[in-house]
Amino acid sequence: MKQWIYVLKVTRPEMLTEGSTPEEDAVVSQHFAYLKDLTEKGVMILMGRTQNADESTFGIAIFEAENEIAAKKIMENDPAVAEGVMTATLYPYKIALMRK
Repeated sequence: MKQWIYVLKVTRPEMLTEGSTPEEDAVVSQHFAYLKDLTEKGVMILMGRTQNADESTFGIAIFEAENEIAAKKIMENDPAVAEGVMTATLYPYKIALMRK
């Protein structure tokens, strides 16, 4: 199975500096639940985000999928991406070293 990474950026940086709307909060909760479900199914390897609260912040999702079409579907089905709260860019990826 191939590894992939998608990099997430918020579409409205003020969400981080001034606070999110109730709608954004709901979508981010769905986003977390989606990634948690994929983790429990063994698809996701690692997810997280930088802790700076400005427009340079980003999140990553490292996961496995058979091919680019399947990987793109996983990324596009992320509620944060589907609802336009975040943008995402997909890249082929391979973990070279990982702490045990």
